[in-house]
Amino acid sequence: MRKIAFPALFGLLFGTGIAISGMANPAKVLNFFDFAGTWDPSLAFVMAGALAVTAIGYRLVFRRKAPLFEDRFHLPASNRIDANLLGGSALFGIGWGITGFCPGGSIPALGLGEPDALIFVAAMMLGILLARTLRRAAATRVTA
Repeated sequence: MRKIAFPALFGLLFGTGIAISGMANPAKVLNFFDFAGTWDPSLAFVMAGALAVTAIGYRLVFRRKAPLFEDRFHLPASNRIDANLLGGSALFGIGWGITGFCPGGSIPALGLGEPDALIFVAAMMLGILLARTLRRAAATRVTA
């Protein structure tokens, strides 16, 4: 039960912070990117605060031998900067700049009744499925 309850609680806390900060509002996010027009720098403070909390959190958490509800940390096996990382980062940035939604902000926006968030989340899920399908097809061709 704790394995589900605590992540759900922290997810709710994260989503509430996203909603309160305005990062679930695509107009506010797009204004953050509009340097030549209606630039709104307030999200820079939200991001700086999130980075500070994350930096402190990582320092505290990684002092432990294992997480509270798992037997080990699940960390990426590689720290290489490769085409997949660069391509995914570029797609993330392009999508965020065009729509005003990032994955972390789109889910709370769904809860706030933002209709465009439904389109964004559906497109994001379709993109994930397409990427997995293409990756499997490429792996099959390599091994065949």
